[in-house]
Amino acid sequence: MDYTPISPFMRPISHAHLRVVERPEASVPGKPVNKWELLRELSKAQAAFGVSERDLTVLQGLLSFFPDDALGGNTEMVVFPSNKAICERLNGMPCSTMRRHLARLVEAGLLMRRDSPNGKRYVRKRGEDRVAFGFDLSPLYCRAEEIARAAEAVREAEDRVRRLREVVSLMRRDLAALAEFGEEIQPGLGLWDQLRDTAALTASALRRKLSLEDLSAFRTELETLLDQARNVIDGPETEEMNTNDAQFERHHHNSNKESIDLEPALEKGGVAGGAADDDTGEPVADLEEPDTRRVPKIPLHLVIAGCPSLKTFYQGEVRHWHQLFDAACHVRPAMGISASAWKEAQRCMGPEQASIVVVAMLERFSEIRSPGGYLRALTSKAAAGEFSCGPMVMALIGRRSAA
Repeated sequence: MDYTPISPFMRPISHAHLRVVERPEASVPGKPVNKWELLRELSKAQAAFGVSERDLTVLQGLLSFFPDDALGGNTEMVVFPSNKAICERLNGMPCSTMRRHLARLVEAGLLMRRDSPNGKRYVRKRGEDRVAFGFDLSPLYCRAEEIARAAEAVREAEDRVRRLREVVSLMRRDLAALAEFGEEIQPGLGLWDQLRDTAALTASALRRKLSLEDLSAFRTELETLLDQARNVIDGPETEEMNTNDAQFERHHHNSNKESIDLEPALEKGGVAGGAADDDTGEPVADLEEPDTRRVPKIPLHLVIAGCPSLKTFYQGEVRHWHQLFDAACHVRPAMGISASAWKEAQRCMGPEQASIVVVAMLERFSEIRSPGGYLRALTSKAAAGEFSCGPMVMALIGRRSAA
C-alpha cells in the first residue's frame, strides 16, 4: 500500500499513533527474532515498559495469530483477527477487558493499529501486492534490542538483591552466634541484648521482599554491630599493654623461671598427675568443674609473636581469637592430640586458652614426647585452678629473645 494510516477508526489520535512516522526505518533490526523468546524477555522487563501481566496475556494471544515463529525479515507483521477470535484465544476474556489491554499495549509503543477505512480487519491481495489491516507487530520487533537490554538489567538487579540478601542472612546468623558466645565469656553486657534484638528483627524483615536499598541499610547496621562484638570478644589492647617498659621487662624475665617449673617431667617425656594420653589406654582422672571461660588477659599479638611456627603449618590470617581457635583446630590432629583431649581442654580452659596452649606446644613440639598426655596434664591443672597460659607464652618470647 502506498500510504500507511496513523489514525484509528472512530477513536481519537494520540502520541502513540504518531510513533509510526517518528520511527526511522534504520531502527528496524535486520535479523529475525523468535516471538516467544521476545515475549519472555518483555515479561521480565515489563515494569520498564509500563505493562502488566494481563497486557502481556493479550499480546501473547495476538502473537499466536502470527503464522511464523520469528518476527522480522521481509514478512509483513500485521495480524487481523476479529475481537471474537481474540477473546476465544484468551479463554473467554470479556471483549471490553481485551480492548482495554490492547489500548495499553498501543500506548506502551509495543503494538500499532492499522485500521481500514471502515474499521474492519482483513487482508486484500492483488497479484503480488498484499494489503493487511489489523494489529501491526513491527513496533515490538523494532524494540527487540531495547527489550533485551532492559531484561538483562532486571536480571542483574535481581542477582544483586539475591547476593546481598544472602550476605545479610549470613551476617544475621553470625550476629546471633556472637551474642550467645559473648554472653558466655562476658555476661551482663547490654551489647549482647542489642545483638540478639537486631538479629531477631533482621530475621523477621528477611521474610519480606526487601529492596536493594533496604538490604544495604541492614548490611551497614549489621557490619557495625559485628565489628563491635568482635572488638569486645577478641579484646582490644589489654591493660598490660599500658604498663611501662620496666614492668614489662620484669614480667618478661620472671616468666622464664615460671615456665621451667611448669611440667618438667612431661617436657622430658613423662606424664604427670595421673593423666595419660589416649594411646596408652589408661583412664584419665575425672576433672573438677571447669572455671568460667573468659578471654585471656595476654594480648593476642604476643601469642603470635611467641609462636612463629604456627605460620608454617597454618596459612590463614590470625588477627582475632576465633581465628587462633581455627588455627589450633587445624594443627591439633597433626600434633597427635586426640579429639577427646582437645574437647576436654576447651571445657576446662575455654577455647581461647586451649588454643594458646596448643600453638605454644607446637613451638616446643620437638621437646614434648606425648603431646596428648601433656595437654591432659595441663587440663587437669587448669581444672584445679593452677594453670595460666600467660607465663607459657612469655617463656617462649624470652627464649626467642635470648637466642
